[in-house]
Amino acid sequence: MPCVVCVITLHKNHDCSDIEHVSEKLRKLVLGDKDKASELWKTTQDLLPRLEKEKNDVIKHLAGIEDEINKAADKSIAAIQRDREKLLTEVGWIKLKQLKQVETVKQEVERHATALESFKRYSETLLSSGTACDVTRSANSLHERADELMKFDVIGHVDSSLPPANVTFTSSTLLNRQDGNFVLTVTEEGESKYSRCRNKQGRRFSLSIGGRTRGPGGRKSPIGVQGQSPWWGVRGKASKS
Repeated sequence: MPCVVCVITLHKNHDCSDIEHVSEKLRKLVLGDKDKASELWKTTQDLLPRLEKEKNDVIKHLAGIEDEINKAADKSIAAIQRDREKLLTEVGWIKLKQLKQVETVKQEVERHATALESFKRYSETLLSSGTACDVTRSANSLHERADELMKFDVIGHVDSSLPPANVTFTSSTLLNRQDGNFVLTVTEEGESKYSRCRNKQGRRFSLSIGGRTRGPGGRKSPIGVQGQSPWWGVRGKASKS
């Protein structure tokens, strides 16, 4: 056998083996590697259906979560809309009542101003054009009328008759939360059951909707503040009459 290491002319005494024998040994090595690769390929192929199922499960599960989010958001929006209409109606009623009160007081003040102007004009006419007999005959009755007009405390009447400006708007504390989301939140806990560390917890989703938390182990808490609507509140001491 020729030596594959040395040039033939410079060949020295190297250990040589029969090529058929060597190739047979190497063939067994390649065969073993091929069998290992085939086994790993089979394992890999077996994973593909599982991964496809995992993909479909994720799509189906999250589609359900999206549906829950949409339903919860729609429900919250509807509740907020109802609250807005109710509160705007209440504010509208308060506005009408207070405007009516203001108008009533204004008419009373205008009537008193008319009476004062009439008294003033008559007095000026009497003083400028009346005879001594006219002044003598009218002075006492004019004085009594003046006392009558002066007894009416117009400023005090206005202050006591005007409706108090005690209508306030209070936004729900839910709008001031620091998590930045009023309607709901979605959180993912744990790792995939097919993750590298084989965490068997799987995925758990927790939804917090308008202050309520729903999910595995989730606790429910009431929405809004007692005495207020879930969204906002209008407070006023005015009462229907």
